[in-house]
Amino acid sequence: MEVLVYGAGALGSLVGGLLAREHDVTLVGRDPHMRTIREDGLRIDGEVDVRVAPRALTDGTHRAADLALVTTKAYDTDAAARALATGEYDAVCSLQNGLTEERLVAALDATVLAGTASYGARFAEPGRITCTGAGEVVVGALSGGASPAAERVGAAFAAAGIETVVADDIPARRFEKLAVNAGINGPSALSRTENGPTLDGPAGGVAREAARETARVARAAGVDLDDDRAVDAVERVAADTAANRSSMYEDVANGRRTEVDAVYGAVVDRADRRGVSAPTCRTLASLLRGWETERGLR
Repeated sequence: MEVLVYGAGALGSLVGGLLAREHDVTLVGRDPHMRTIREDGLRIDGEVDVRVAPRALTDGTHRAADLALVTTKAYDTDAAARALATGEYDAVCSLQNGLTEERLVAALDATVLAGTASYGARFAEPGRITCTGAGEVVVGALSGGASPAAERVGAAFAAAGIETVVADDIPARRFEKLAVNAGINGPSALSRTENGPTLDGPAGGVAREAARETARVARAAGVDLDDDRAVDAVERVAADTAANRSSMYEDVANGRRTEVDAVYGAVVDRADRRGVSAPTCRTLASLLRGWETERGLR
């Protein structure tokens, strides 16, 4: 399968690199990472040890592939969609945080799939990514149910040795992913703790309540996600990635803009529209936005 990975940072490079063991992969990202991959290939170490030589580009316009994976930060979704709209793809699948798929649907003619990736990835240096935790990829139709496109994508991932689930309950899984993001990202970033200590320490209550609020918002939107499933997902991911820093912790530690709007904004905006209370997510959003504003990131 021909695969284009748009937004090849840590996660995109990891997933793209694993796929490159079996498929024709093009990474689209920024220099010097892309330049180093062109010159010396991509090295993945840590939980997996891989050396591959995918194509590496900085311009993702006017391309074509069987599948485009979107792995940009959520706030770059519209830019990714504009670039992908200049090309031709049979399917486009988001592995981003937040609920970004509808924006891709609005901009693209291709079939848009939703997905999650529970791999841990850290950018080590240009041309090298460290896998900090092996996980799985889940793909499925945005509206749920069976999807021939998702079956093809799942088979391609599995052929590359990636543990893959083709799911027919993607609406619930999208909100479950959002609950994990809400439960781990903000509390870990604000307390400067890795995923495991975030849930095990004093911030654990905040993390679990953020997940419950997300589940309530999901149910108000007609998606069947109970509180226990949401909290269990947060606890499971935190345990499986106990030593990892969340992406939001990494952003705060490096003085970068966070995905607060895509995670907590998604919960709070839907809560307001549906008349659901979400005080924990609202507080986390306010604190993170205040941090960004003070540093000129908003």
